[in-house]
Amino acid sequence: MPVDRTSADLIRETEHQRLRALVAAEIELANSLHSDDYQLITPNGQTISKHDYIGGIASGDLFFSMQKPAYDIAVRLFGSAAAVRYQARIEIRFSDQRDSGVFWHTDIYEKRDGRWQAVWSQATRISTRAE
Repeated sequence: MPVDRTSADLIRETEHQRLRALVAAEIELANSLHSDDYQLITPNGQTISKHDYIGGIASGDLFFSMQKPAYDIAVRLFGSAAAVRYQARIEIRFSDQRDSGVFWHTDIYEKRDGRWQAVWSQATRISTRAE
């Protein structure tokens, strides 16, 4: 399936914008880039709603000091939906814990009311140990 470069580039820029908004705690922007029914699956398998995710950032209970793609963001378009995949280096504080590492990210976007919004995200830690 050929990729519509314009839409793929727009989705990549939207994902970069979403990550910057989360790190900078730009709550209004972060809210607009996540659908109301957004869900995140964390590396340890927990499901977090948009309300809890953005609310945690707004309250300071969840703080990203870094969330940066390590490589190019791959995009697959399917009409009004898109899948996004990339590796990212993350440094995060939540509650009284800290974590950092490199993670695979998979995000699903949907075009709603003429704009792309993240609807699902999943992060998977990349092991640095020899198996």
